[in-house]
Amino acid sequence: MPKRTAGATFEQFRAIALALPGVEEGSSYGTPGFRVKKRFMARLREEDVLVLTPVDEIEKEFLLDTQPETYFITDHYRGYPAILIRLSQVHIADLRDLVERSWRALAPPKLLAEYDGAGDAMAPRAKNGIASNGRTSGRRRSNNKPQTTNDKL
Repeated sequence: MPKRTAGATFEQFRAIALALPGVEEGSSYGTPGFRVKKRFMARLREEDVLVLTPVDEIEKEFLLDTQPETYFITDHYRGYPAILIRLSQVHIADLRDLVERSWRALAPPKLLAEYDGAGDAMAPRAKNGIASNGRTSGRRRSNNKPQTTNDKL
């Protein structure tokens, strides 16, 4: 198996982000920033350092503990679901995965369905009514009692 090489550029990040539906580039604190339907997702904090949000807290702690040369936070971001990424150290595949997960957490159901190729806003939902972005389907039963086979008769 070939060894993965680390290192991504801001231009590679930009291409990954803008390939996702609903992502728009603008300005954030005087640097390039990216939003999903007006919801902040990422920005270039300084040369070679990207701020990405939201990031799952457990995944964030794992990345900080196992790859501190690539992922870090400052006091400013402590307690916030964001992570700082050294682009020159991150594997492009890992960056792509993180960006997509962040995007999925921010994207509305219609964009998720478009991206997943379903064409139906209900497609990304699991059996329990929870979408891949953690939102509930909004469909409610008319009563709180469990459905039985007799209810169908």
